[in-house]
Amino acid sequence: MENPRGLIVLLAYNEEECIASTVAELKQLLPAMDVLVVDDGSADQTAVQARSAGAYVLTHPFNLGVAAAEASGLLYAARHGYRRVIRMDGDGQHDPSSVEALLQALDAGSELVIGSRFAGITSFRSTWLRRFGNRFLARLLSSLSHQRITDPTSGFRGFGPRAIRLFARTHPHDYPEPESVLIAARQGLTIAEVPVRMRPRLTGTSSLTAWKSAFYMAKVSFALLMERARPV
Repeated sequence: MENPRGLIVLLAYNEEECIASTVAELKQLLPAMDVLVVDDGSADQTAVQARSAGAYVLTHPFNLGVAAAEASGLLYAARHGYRRVIRMDGDGQHDPSSVEALLQALDAGSELVIGSRFAGITSFRSTWLRRFGNRFLARLLSSLSHQRITDPTSGFRGFGPRAIRLFARTHPHDYPEPESVLIAARQGLTIAEVPVRMRPRLTGTSSLTAWKSAFYMAKVSFALLMERARPV
């Protein structure tokens, strides 16, 4: 049975300080959409704070990582009949004012919409190494998918009904953002990018260091080449 409401999936790990305010802001700005928080094995009160703000909550028994959290959110969406999903991070960096642009792209027929930090709106500045890695991966992914991609690692994304069904059934295990773009392209799904705004992290710190960024780039590149070689 189809659910006429859209679903916002927030991925959260130890975000008790900001998850309630993030949920509250989304519910105020987008009252026609439901909010689901996937609590990926947090050791704090993330799940409690999310429920108190009015979100649905899925809780992993321990930390499984971004890929598993996104897969859980899309499986929930498929089982409850949602035809539009917006995937965001629970730390408040993804600006809710940009959600409408992703929804418009979905309504126009796109099945996977990437909220790009590098497609026209200047609100995000990373280290030179991460910028270099992003450009390298963007060129590699664009070449493999035959689709111009500027932000292959963006976690601010929208999914249409075909994409929801596809990724609820089969989901990348390691690098969901770039791998899913290539999978969608190989399955003939329409992909679009829209510019989005980012906000500074209010609590916590990023776990990515320069060495981790370089290692990540190498591993993702290998994973994309392996996905491209896999039979459709």
